[in-house]
Amino acid sequence: MQRSDHNVREFLTAAIQGGTYAPGDRLPTERELCDQLSVSRSAVRNALAVLEGEGRIIRIAGSGTYVAGVEANTNGVIRNLAQATSPAQVMEARLAIEPQLAGLIATNASATDFAEMQRCHEAGVQATTMEDFETWDAALHQVIAEASRNPLVIEAYNLITRARDQGEWGELKRRSLTTERRRLYEGDHARIVAALKQRDAGRGEEELRTHLLRVRANLLGL
Repeated sequence: MQRSDHNVREFLTAAIQGGTYAPGDRLPTERELCDQLSVSRSAVRNALAVLEGEGRIIRIAGSGTYVAGVEANTNGVIRNLAQATSPAQVMEARLAIEPQLAGLIATNASATDFAEMQRCHEAGVQATTMEDFETWDAALHQVIAEASRNPLVIEAYNLITRARDQGEWGELKRRSLTTERRRLYEGDHARIVAALKQRDAGRGEEELRTHLLRVRANLLGL
């Protein structure tokens, strides 16, 4: 990286870390940064490319460059959307999003995606503890989301994953997960993976919805 590129990167990194630009904030345009820092357009572009590769910023064509991160802040009360979401709301979001992934997967997923789904499912079946099963359960659903190959959908599901990681969800899941229910979930997972591997969007959507309704009933009694 050239010295001027490094200076731009250091300036933006310090501004982001110092809170000048918060998660979701739009950064100045390339021209504005050029004028502000007295550097070339190529220096700005090179620095932005490095910051994007580090996951610090997101560039959206036709819109601008934004600080990465998913946070909500309403009058200073809600700072972390995942922590402010109840288990019931997590399930609402999952039911709204996950069954619809089947269509995207049927179109976009690769053989590698399907192999990873199968690996996560089999590891869950072989898990010797409930904690390990839950880890592989979450990993399978994450892989399914990532197989959509849609960055916006994946980011939305990442937020769901963060909400699942909070203490209230975990405690409910531990109390609700019995050996019998685990076996039912394993069967659900097998059918979900089989349908997705066949790129059967209709059956995949149905299997995902059936599984999530089962989880919701066991978790929340709904």
